[in-house]
Amino acid sequence: MSDYDNTNRGALFRNDRKEKDTHPDHQGQINVEGVEYWLSAWVKTSKKGQKFFSLSVKPKEQSASTNDVKREAAASSPPPPDFDDDIPF
Repeated sequence: MSDYDNTNRGALFRNDRKEKDTHPDHQGQINVEGVEYWLSAWVKTSKKGQKFFSLSVKPKEQSASTNDVKREAAASSPPPPDFDDDIPF
């Protein structure tokens, strides 16, 4: 039996660990063109009363790579200029 191809597919599950209103109602993952993403969804209601999903997508590798980029940028940026002018006011 061959492996199942999950390319361009995903799944959402009810978030049983939701503790705050800001936490997603549903969570899951999705593969887009071979890249894995975390998928979050909130159930919202439109002004006309129709329910819909509001979605957020984040790369699975974002947490480590984003932190590394921020850390490298902070380390390589020059220190702020010293504006110690002797202005008497």
